[in-house]
Amino acid sequence: MRPIGTGSPPLIRTVRTLYAGLVALLAALLVGSLVPAAYAAAPPDRSNTLNSKAVKPSWPGNTPNTTGGKDYYIDATLGRDTAAGTSPATAWRTLAKANATTFRPGDRILLKAGEQWQDEQLWPKGSGSAGRPITISAYGDPNAGRPYIATNGRVPSPFRADGTKNPATVGLTGAIVLRNQQYWDINNVELSNDDDFATDITSGSYVRDGIMVSINADLLGNGADSIMDHFRISNIFVHDLDGPSTWQRIHYGAVNFQVFGGKSYKEYGTGGYYFKDVRIENNTFENVELHAIQFAFNWFAADGADAGQYDESGKWHEGWEQLWVRTRDLYSRDVYIGHNYAESIGQGAIQLANTKNMKVEYNEVNGYLKRYDAVSCALYLWAGADSVMQYNEVYGGPNNEFDGTPWDLEYTNFNVTYQFNYSHDNAAGWMAYMGNSANSVARYNLSVNDNGVLVKNMLSTNYSPTYFVNNTFVYDGADLDHVHDETFLSRVYFLNNIFHNTSKTTPTPWYRRTGALRQAVFAHNDYYEAGGTHSSQEPADPNGLRTDPRFVGDPAEYVTGAGVKQIRKAAAHFALRDDSPLIDAGRYNPHLGTEDFLGTHLYYGDAPDMGIAESRIGPQVPDPVDDDPIEEEVDSRVDLALGKPVTASSTHPGANGTLTADKLTDGNLTTRWAAADDATYPITLDIDFGADTTFDQVYLDEYTDSGTNPRVRTFELQRWDAGSGRWVTFATRDTGIGHDLTVTGFGSVTTSRLRVALTGQIATERYTPTLTEIAVYRST
Repeated sequence: MRPIGTGSPPLIRTVRTLYAGLVALLAALLVGSLVPAAYAAAPPDRSNTLNSKAVKPSWPGNTPNTTGGKDYYIDATLGRDTAAGTSPATAWRTLAKANATTFRPGDRILLKAGEQWQDEQLWPKGSGSAGRPITISAYGDPNAGRPYIATNGRVPSPFRADGTKNPATVGLTGAIVLRNQQYWDINNVELSNDDDFATDITSGSYVRDGIMVSINADLLGNGADSIMDHFRISNIFVHDLDGPSTWQRIHYGAVNFQVFGGKSYKEYGTGGYYFKDVRIENNTFENVELHAIQFAFNWFAADGADAGQYDESGKWHEGWEQLWVRTRDLYSRDVYIGHNYAESIGQGAIQLANTKNMKVEYNEVNGYLKRYDAVSCALYLWAGADSVMQYNEVYGGPNNEFDGTPWDLEYTNFNVTYQFNYSHDNAAGWMAYMGNSANSVARYNLSVNDNGVLVKNMLSTNYSPTYFVNNTFVYDGADLDHVHDETFLSRVYFLNNIFHNTSKTTPTPWYRRTGALRQAVFAHNDYYEAGGTHSSQEPADPNGLRTDPRFVGDPAEYVTGAGVKQIRKAAAHFALRDDSPLIDAGRYNPHLGTEDFLGTHLYYGDAPDMGIAESRIGPQVPDPVDDDPIEEEVDSRVDLALGKPVTASSTHPGANGTLTADKLTDGNLTTRWAAADDATYPITLDIDFGADTTFDQVYLDEYTDSGTNPRVRTFELQRWDAGSGRWVTFATRDTGIGHDLTVTGFGSVTTSRLRVALTGQIATERYTPTLTEIAVYRST
């Protein structure tokens, strides 16, 4: 077996090592003669240590069936497939017998504790019904280990010989498989799916799951139910699922919910093809690829040239961004993922997508991206909505240039909140941040020694501002890459955060790219530098502080090893002492929510405190009101072009006609104009002020996202000369536009019309320019 991760506290690691050695010895003596020599003995059941939840004194199968169905027993040693299977004395022997049976609502499939099924896969047929799920569970000796299905990689390949996905076999890759089935409970089993625990697979196209639950849209008949309801997965132990450490456009993991379709999503109906009412809790996952828990769509044609779509604002979404999940109401929904432990996970540990009304809490991830060097994060939601991630702990992450962070505010998320989470010792940083989302909030989170990039990436504009509020960041400035590494493309608010740099030699490096913080608003944050020297990059914050927060505990002695049940113990270490200058030094905003990391009401006193914990000092403010919204604090300069008509020499006809020139003066950086693909240079943009107007600054901004780079190489600014009836050039640039370019140095110009003439394109760019804004100011 590959070694477990090294992120556990020393005492727990010692206990696990001793326990594993004892059980391995007993396993070799007691069951070695029953297992063919080609297979490894079952790894120890670590449920008592890894999941901090002892095995119950009796298995569920030892108690009466309360759902009105039949009980079917399977005993790998003493059972007989010719027997009735309806009592322990008449148990079946193989899983194949269960696979050939269609079970009815309320039935239970009970596996005998302590038994093993080598080279077998469990795929029972049938579905339960509301109040009468079909159950897979354990029976027998309360002192025996969980029943163990060791499938050893004996599953069909989801690929054809030419490497394309096979619609007939996708979703059949689990030790336990459910396909187009619903109302199932699975608990108290142990699973693995690897034929060689000692060797890490690094190539090929293997796909192996623990529990694979799928909707295969191509196998649903006309009028068939396409919404699969009610799944409960609890108290299972999944380990040793191996696969290549390369991306092959199909997900696999310990618990995998996936929707498959061989055609374009446009060829399927709306309002279906999703999972509903799912609970995954109190499970242990160790040494699995790619994920511990996974939710996703896997439409086979979602990334082609015709798979993208424009949204209502005219923004283009590639097919892989999965805006279509929202527009076609394909979200899975009502999902709870809690109290799970994941260790040594090959890629992203808890990777969730295409789901709404989801709560993800009290999960612990100890080591992720252990055998995968590309993009992913520890625990995150992609293309989801109306969901919260809270009270999770992540540590042991990689030093990864691409993502690699514990959390991720991903593409196409709507109303997703990360709160009350604790991450520490993750070398890639704290939070990936992609864009194309609305109302993303990260509040009251604790980050200690996530010494990579605190807020990593931003590849597209957002629909609405993002809020980072009341987080506490403790980091080593000498080891930190940057607070932000790219460029914020849309408005981001940083309120009431603590930036605590423990380095005595290196001030905080705030950004890598000039203009990175152009859309970031910093207000009422604390900037503490242990070395006493502040970086010249530190953002302007008129109400910010530069002082020692005076935490209750020593930042160097932060809490580890307590587990997620004690996550508030870790947070309390960074509460403020009663004499802290950060008490009442924050600013109220509705995005703070209603309580802090420790469950304290927000807020007490004259204003909220900075950081993750509110002090109960001063009178309680029961119903706080934001009577000074930061969102209304705008640039005091008057944009003389705001709302003025614009005429473009070329306009792109796509995006349902939304890429028009009026977007250049609407004051909104999330809208844009684009030239037609066949536009010829110069491309002109004429603003009509309606009367003579005097200005000395012109602001220009190009649109970029993950697939769109700046495109303008040269341009001119021209004024209309009414006397001669011609355009006169007053400024010329050959260094491009990019983001947030303010052109000055041409003195004061008075004219009734302004022309921005785009005269040349960057040689490496294929497409014509697209801009978000033109603004005009008079500085005096």
